[in-house]
Amino acid sequence: MQRIAKFHKVSKEQFITAMTEEFPQYTKADIEDMYEALELPKRATKGSAGYDFYAPFSFSLAPGITIKVPTGIRAEMEENWVLKLYPRSGLGFKFRLQMNNTVGIIDSDYFYSDNEGHIFVKLTNDSNEGKTVDIPTGTGIVQGIFLEYGITVDDEAEGIRNGGFGSTTKK
Repeated sequence: MQRIAKFHKVSKEQFITAMTEEFPQYTKADIEDMYEALELPKRATKGSAGYDFYAPFSFSLAPGITIKVPTGIRAEMEENWVLKLYPRSGLGFKFRLQMNNTVGIIDSDYFYSDNEGHIFVKLTNDSNEGKTVDIPTGTGIVQGIFLEYGITVDDEAEGIRNGGFGSTTKK
């Protein structure tokens, strides 16, 4: 097994900024407590491919409702590797909890973005059975898998990333 990456927390300031923008109902003290309790992603077993990312706070999603969760986590990885994020299979199977972008792609250079490479997940309860999803603090909500990738022989990409969603196609 190749060891090619390391998870880190984003700075406390980055987490406070992100949480305040998305969830103004939380006080700064609440958010600081959440930050201190953040767990780095980890695999559940030796044979697990995915690293579980945990909910930094409790939430409920009724059918059709969406939430954007700042995880407080960033991933430092070698070039030519990508971290792919998928919903936890149990939540998808039981509740049709889905990621809005289907699969999250975390590029190796995202770690160096202005937002410190802060990983967010946007989840929707797509239940067609009327089920509400209740996620307690510390519950695994998505799983990340590191994969190596190749490029074409005539690739000439030289751009430098600065940003997250859609930043690599902005001119």
